[in-house]
Amino acid sequence: MNYRDFLQKVIYRIINPVIKFMIKIGLTPNAVTTIGFLLNVVAAGMFAKAAMEWAAGSTEEASCLVGWAGGIILFAGLFDMMDGRLARMSNKSSVFGALWDSTLDRYSELVTLAGIALLFIEADWFWMGITTFAAIIGSVMVSYVRARAEGLHIECKVGLMQRPERVVVTALTAIISGATGNLWWLAGGMILIAILANITAFWRILHCYKQLGGK
Repeated sequence: MNYRDFLQKVIYRIINPVIKFMIKIGLTPNAVTTIGFLLNVVAAGMFAKAAMEWAAGSTEEASCLVGWAGGIILFAGLFDMMDGRLARMSNKSSVFGALWDSTLDRYSELVTLAGIALLFIEADWFWMGITTFAAIIGSVMVSYVRARAEGLHIECKVGLMQRPERVVVTALTAIISGATGNLWWLAGGMILIAILANITAFWRILHCYKQLGGK
């Protein structure tokens, strides 16, 4: 069992009572997916607000917003796990639900990273804005290669920087940056994602090449 499977089992044990409560009140998996997305939109808005505060010279207020945005991203990540678990436990899995989940996952990640890119640009950190844009590209391509591979009937979950890792890195570095008032932590997170996400995308391409026998 790899570390991701182990952590998933631990988290499922924690959230199962919450899932049972959701089933009891009639909350649907698609509704949970939507709530998680809206939370990420709120986080992106907080990054945008932090960018304006930073540009106005209110760095303390901006740091506070960055930290809270990181906390919201981490909280939203729980909803990202609960929607699939809820679908299975309530026997409400559907093809559209899978499509809805994947689509809002992409939107969630893109809006939060866009908010971070804006923050760096307004903080007069242009190259970190570009680095965050590279992280966006890597994140999109990791998901795209997997989707394209699955369309060719190839299982493609290899790589170091999949979505759960990207969410955790983004959230934790934002929280630490907010607590310390130092954007270098968030910058480090974006550099890590920019490098490893793009490596993961090409890793998956190589994996597919091998699976296809070099065709």
